[in-house]
Amino acid sequence: MTVSLFDQFVSPIFFGIPLIALAIVLPLILFPQPTSRWLNNRLLTFQGWFINQFVKYLLLPVNVPGHKWALLFVALVIYLMTINLLGLLPYTYTPTAQLSLNLGLAVPLWLGTVIVGMRNQPNLSLAHLLPEGTPTPLIPVLIVIETISLFIRPLALGVRLTANITAGHLLIHLIALAAYGLIPLMPVVAGLTFTLLLMLTLLEVAVALIQAYVFVLLLSLYLQENV
Repeated sequence: MTVSLFDQFVSPIFFGIPLIALAIVLPLILFPQPTSRWLNNRLLTFQGWFINQFVKYLLLPVNVPGHKWALLFVALVIYLMTINLLGLLPYTYTPTAQLSLNLGLAVPLWLGTVIVGMRNQPNLSLAHLLPEGTPTPLIPVLIVIETISLFIRPLALGVRLTANITAGHLLIHLIALAAYGLIPLMPVVAGLTFTLLLMLTLLEVAVALIQAYVFVLLLSLYLQENV
């Protein structure tokens, strides 16, 4: 029976329960909770340092009113990084390979930034739909184009994350199959292919971290336009 390469992205079901729900909840129990002690262990110290560095660089281009979103952005980037990295382990499932999950994260957050802008500064938010100095005949066309580009932002966020995660997993799968098939035929080539597989796996670890950061960074830029 021929198995499609995309079957690895289908959410497995165990006793009628989709395991994507377990994969989504799992990151919540992996991170230690802060304690009331003056001195914490190394893991908590590193976790606090990472959060401080991330918040500092992420909120650098954002105005002061947008700093209220810091907790949400930090939680989101840690969550995305965790499930992306867990999906690289054997016999695991990557929830961010599903476009529905990524859109479920992107659409409400993008809509929240738009609502904040329309509530706090409606004139400035609407002014983004029409660049200053636009010739009069082009005004209707530009308004339509800018409106479409505004509503396509959450779709671009979700598709970008899904495409990068899916492409990486497919490449790992294809190269692993090639290395396994070449072992009895050409062991030297199989060894080179396995080395390429290790390098690609390291690249995918970087992609998993970078794509989570890019997802939240773009959200912060959308927020900056509305605060």
